[in-house]
Amino acid sequence: MDVIEKPNAADQSGLTLTPHSLLPSVIFVLTSTYLLTFCRYSALEPDEGIVLRGAERVLHGQVPYRDFFSFYTPGSYYLVAALFRIFGDTFFVARASIAITGGFCATLTYLLARRFCSAGIAALAAALTAVAGVSYRFLVLHNWYSTLLCCAGLYAAMRLLETRTLRWSFGTGIAASSAVLFEQSKGAGLCLGLGLGVIVLAWRTDIRLSRRQWAAIAVGLLVPFVLTVGYFFSEHAIGAMVRDWLWPLRHYAMANHVPYGYQNWSAEERQALFHRGSFAAKAVKTVGVSSGFIVPVLPIFALLILVYLLFRVPKKQNNNLHPFGHYALFSSVAVGLLLSVLASRSDIIHLMYLAPLWYLVLAWTLDHKGRGLLLNLQRLWFAYVVLAFFLMSFAVFLRVRGAANRIETRRGLITTSAPDTVIPYVQAHTSSDDGLLVYPYLPLYNYLTSTESPVSLDYFQPGMNTPEQAGEIISALQRSPDVLFEPEFSRKVATAWPGTPTDAVATDPVASYIRENYRVCALLQSAIGGRFEFRVRKQLNCR
Repeated sequence: MDVIEKPNAADQSGLTLTPHSLLPSVIFVLTSTYLLTFCRYSALEPDEGIVLRGAERVLHGQVPYRDFFSFYTPGSYYLVAALFRIFGDTFFVARASIAITGGFCATLTYLLARRFCSAGIAALAAALTAVAGVSYRFLVLHNWYSTLLCCAGLYAAMRLLETRTLRWSFGTGIAASSAVLFEQSKGAGLCLGLGLGVIVLAWRTDIRLSRRQWAAIAVGLLVPFVLTVGYFFSEHAIGAMVRDWLWPLRHYAMANHVPYGYQNWSAEERQALFHRGSFAAKAVKTVGVSSGFIVPVLPIFALLILVYLLFRVPKKQNNNLHPFGHYALFSSVAVGLLLSVLASRSDIIHLMYLAPLWYLVLAWTLDHKGRGLLLNLQRLWFAYVVLAFFLMSFAVFLRVRGAANRIETRRGLITTSAPDTVIPYVQAHTSSDDGLLVYPYLPLYNYLTSTESPVSLDYFQPGMNTPEQAGEIISALQRSPDVLFEPEFSRKVATAWPGTPTDAVATDPVASYIRENYRVCALLQSAIGGRFEFRVRKQLNCR
């Protein structure tokens, strides 16, 4: 495999004194600036409000797990809460943090890719991270923060093996443990991958870490965990924290199980993509969406590379890292992260959250190292990849920049692609900090309207959340006058969560209670495409 044996001109000491030394800074600035243009746009995705509402609860003095339910690890809540405290509690501030996170992801993608590829291909991988990675699902979620930490952990591990210094040992441990504290599955995948990489290097090369380096890694791993455990112990929340962290092992998998690479398309979306329009229009759409089929193949390709390294490449009788060690370490981490996706939800969305790392694999396939027919095939592949990802990213950009509906919310201005009557109505008929149950699943409305959920969980997913949690909501409804209810939510379940047991949707006790005890005051249209009902208790008058 010539790509593994061929040395690269990249400086193993960190790429600091090269003609392209300013390029990482340029990539960071350009990526962050590009992503900042997305900060006002909202598709009113249901998932986005989870971290925003959790951060607000923290600002109000609540402690995760003790005062409100979450199976997320706490990192994203406290990071966003800190940003709100410093810069103000606005939608733009939270979104800007994702733009900066994307800038760092693109920069690290470039720095990592330079260990395998030319500067031009590495810059292309960074550009794809910006326009066809973070922007693909530009939401305030724990996913992008944890992806950045995975990139940082891999980079620190690379630098550790290149320099053998204690600061990179400590940095590797810090990044890995912090990734767990932002998303337990992805952090566990990173730790697993790094461990696998160390084993592969020890087996196939003479590369070894010293006791001091292992000690520095251990200290880096322990410090964030010790501080986190100490804090929650002091808040009398350590038992609840452990239970909530382990909660997904018992409740998440069934409703969220989907085939690998699942595209989340409804029947209407498939019809619009592949069966409407002229032949040319359908061809363009097909090429554009094909990028969503390329991405799921990339981690599998990394797995195949790792197998090749283990069983086909002769053992290296020296401690020179490059190039075998770089491929072995990255492929191991990619396999660990692939397992984390398979253990949670393996649809295209969750694969795209790791796009900054998968695009390193794509970069391997784009760097022209062949001859003759192979070189011509690589050039055709390069042209196809650029066209497919350009079309996909251009469609995303047009949707964002073409959003003509401006809505003034209590958390700042947003723009949407379709009209939304929910936010204006709720803000006209409630006061800031009023109680409002948004049921079952769109906590972003609570955040944007500055209303409070009357229960300790900000959303409910039938088939995933438990009957006990449904009972908690019903108990709270006996004290809550206002409900924002989506009566046709069950229609989304078949597409978004096809593994959901049908009886969980058909026998929803909370929905039944709302229909029996609340009257409809207004029928409202959401920009996300659903219909909502603003309801009050039957004995109350509509305001």
